[in-house]
Amino acid sequence: MDDDAKEQRNPAWWGRRAWSLLSAVRARAPLVQCITNLVSMDIAANTLLSAGASPAMVHSLREVPDFTPRCDAVYINVGTLSEDWLPSMRAAASAGRPWVLDPVAAAASGFRMEACLELLALRPAVVRGNASEILALADRSIAASSNFKGADSSHESVNAIEAAKVLSLSSGAVIAVSGAVDFITNGEQVVGVNNGVAMMQKITATGCAVTALIAAFVAVEPSDALVAAACALAIFGLAGEIGMESSKGPCHSQDAPH
Repeated sequence: MDDDAKEQRNPAWWGRRAWSLLSAVRARAPLVQCITNLVSMDIAANTLLSAGASPAMVHSLREVPDFTPRCDAVYINVGTLSEDWLPSMRAAASAGRPWVLDPVAAAASGFRMEACLELLALRPAVVRGNASEILALADRSIAASSNFKGADSSHESVNAIEAAKVLSLSSGAVIAVSGAVDFITNGEQVVGVNNGVAMMQKITATGCAVTALIAAFVAVEPSDALVAAACALAIFGLAGEIGMESSKGPCHSQDAPH
């Protein structure tokens, strides 16, 4: 990228680019194969549908050789990882389509970490995780940390920027670290996305859903995964802000009608 192109990437440029990619998803309806966890499956599907993409929850290893090459992108999420699904994940990641990895709770067990590292070696276009997950992948020693909290993050996203840059350079993937501010890096550039609301962290599978959206954006912008990931995160965060303006949040028992 030349200096002139870099100078154009101001907030206005990012706004136009995010809208352009969302419009491209709506126009092209990319087919996104999702091998995702049982908790988030319908949420990820509905997120893709609402953006204009076409989700396909195809997990069978026997279907991958016929189905995956016809997809525009693949989304792999290890949230409810099992030995039965891992071969399908490997096969789909090796099918030659751009794909995105969500390393949910990567440090929860040795099996999970090894699976994530195996998948990482298959060169995803983007890896999206919280700070703890990205730190764990960058430095496996965090698996022994008493602060590890499963799918939740015990670190701030800003604390994982350097680890994300190292991981990006070693893996060849764009690394997106979710948090109060999302950071996306290709190992050299770092982009910050400051959209969203705190309530989103209290809703099941928002991280899984935004990673699915990233896959749809990568499908229409495979040549610049950093831009695709940043724009997807911005659009998802804006959707949360719009939702918060029109909602009082989850219904609590004391607010429920008698």
